[in-house]
Amino acid sequence: MSVSYVEREQADDATLAFYDRAEERFQALLNIFKVFGHHAEYGTVFTDLVMAILKDGELDWLTKELLILKATQRNQCQYCVVQHERVSDMLGMKAEKIADIDGERYRQSEHFTDGERALLDLTVQIGEDANRVSAELWERLHAHWSEAQIVEATFVITTYIMISKFGDALGVELEPMFDEVKPILSVNH
Repeated sequence: MSVSYVEREQADDATLAFYDRAEERFQALLNIFKVFGHHAEYGTVFTDLVMAILKDGELDWLTKELLILKATQRNQCQYCVVQHERVSDMLGMKAEKIADIDGERYRQSEHFTDGERALLDLTVQIGEDANRVSAELWERLHAHWSEAQIVEATFVITTYIMISKFGDALGVELEPMFDEVKPILSVNH
């Protein structure tokens, strides 16, 4: 880890406010929130952002989790993958489907719809070169999703690319409650 976690007893009132909201929502005060204890304004924005994403919206939450898992695995974020495999499981995603997010397996997997494959291809493309989304991919996206859903998907993908980079840059470690968890998706450091 490269920065310390701000524990509750060290936190100011502004930090405690977003800690309380995060802990209530996620049933634990996760380390990713504790690093924001060093900057309460950003911590509040981060908490609001994550809470806005992690719920049904134009896309259902489970579809968003597919995108989060793909984006964060591609960025080699062990912290994010473990956290979101847990959330995906809680939302009812089968382990086989999670496993088939790996690499290009989703493209042939029976666990994905054509619309989900298009969103996962978008996730890969944004990670490789967001300026080069092909006309063919746009066509597939528009065949399955509304423009509002495509905007939401792109926001989720790019936000979780940022979150994975932020957490990894600061060396955010998994909480002890995940010590025995073996991730389904591979993350190579």
